[in-house]
Amino acid sequence: MKDFISKLLTGMSIGIVVALIPNALLGEMLKLLIPHFPILQPIFDITVYLMSMLSILIGVMVGMTFKLTPIQTASVGLAAMVGSGAITKTADGLFALSGIGVVLNTGITAALAVLFVKFIGDKLKAYAILLIPTLTILFPGLIGYNLLPFMKKSTGLLGDGIAYLTTLQPVVMGAVIAVAFCLIILSPISTVGVATVIMLSGIGSGAANLGIVATGVGLAIASYKANNLGTALAHVLGSPKIQMRNFFMKPKIVFPMIITAAILGGLAGALNIQGTPMSAGFGLSGLIGPLNYINLAEGGWNLENTAIMLSTFLILPIALNIGLIYLFSRKLKMIKAQDYKLDFE
Repeated sequence: MKDFISKLLTGMSIGIVVALIPNALLGEMLKLLIPHFPILQPIFDITVYLMSMLSILIGVMVGMTFKLTPIQTASVGLAAMVGSGAITKTADGLFALSGIGVVLNTGITAALAVLFVKFIGDKLKAYAILLIPTLTILFPGLIGYNLLPFMKKSTGLLGDGIAYLTTLQPVVMGAVIAVAFCLIILSPISTVGVATVIMLSGIGSGAANLGIVATGVGLAIASYKANNLGTALAHVLGSPKIQMRNFFMKPKIVFPMIITAAILGGLAGALNIQGTPMSAGFGLSGLIGPLNYINLAEGGWNLENTAIMLSTFLILPIALNIGLIYLFSRKLKMIKAQDYKLDFE
C-alpha cells in the first residue's frame, strides 16, 4: 500500500506541475502586455485552458509511474478526466471547461483506474484496445464521477473551517491560516478551490499567500542539493505540490516551512497584507500574490509598500527558511537533503 500511494502521489505531482507551470510563468506577464500587444491574447488563453487538462495529465502520469501499457495509461487518463469535474454541461447542452476540477477526486479516480486495469491485465488480449478504454470509463470513471459531489462537499467543509479562522484576532488569524495553506498546498486538495469556495479575501487571503510562499521557497532551498536548480525553482514558479509524495511519506520535512509560514502569516495580520479570493492559492506563482498585495495596498507602488512586499514575499521567506532548515538538519538531525529527492525518470 505504501508503494502504491507513493507512486500515485508522484504521478499526481508531475501532472499538476506540468499543467500549471505554463500559466504560472507567463500568465501575469501576459496580462500586463496584452493591452499593448493584443496579438498575445491567444497565448494567454492557451495557458488558461491547458490548466483544465490537468486531470488528463494526472491520469497519464500516474499510469506511466505504474509502468502501464500505452492503452492502459491512456484509459487511466480518460477515467481521471471523467472523475475530475473539470468539464461541465451547461443549460444549453454544451460542454464547457470548468477550471482544474477537484484534484483530490481526480487522484482517487486515477487510483481506482490503475487498480482496475491491473486487475484486467492481459485477459482481453486482442480486444484490449476496444474494451479497456470503455470499461475503464464505465467502472472506475463513473465511480469517480459519482464521488464528485461528496468530494466537493468535503472541500466546502474545509473551507468552512478556514472561514472560521478569519474571525480570530488578525495576527493569530494570519498565522493559523498561513500554516493551514502551507499544509493544504502539499495535499491533493486545491488551495484555489478552498479559497474561492469561501471567497477568502483581505488579510486572510494575504496570509494564505504567504503560507504558500513559505512552503515553496523553503522546499526549493531544501531540495536544491538533492535535485537541480530547475526542479528547485519549480517549487516556487510552479507548485509545492511537487513534493506531495515526500511530504506524505515523511511529514517532518516541512517543519521549517510550517514555522516560517506561521511567522509570515502573523506579519500579514500585523502589516495588513491583503489579497483576493482568486489570488489566495497562488503564492509566488506568476507573482500573483505580491502583485495583488501592491494593487490592494493604499498608496500602490510607494516605497513603504514595495519594501513590505520584498521583505515578506522574498527576503524573510528565504532568510527564515535557511535558518530553520539549518537548525532542523544540522543541529536537530531531523531532516536531510535526500528527504526532498524527486525522481522523474
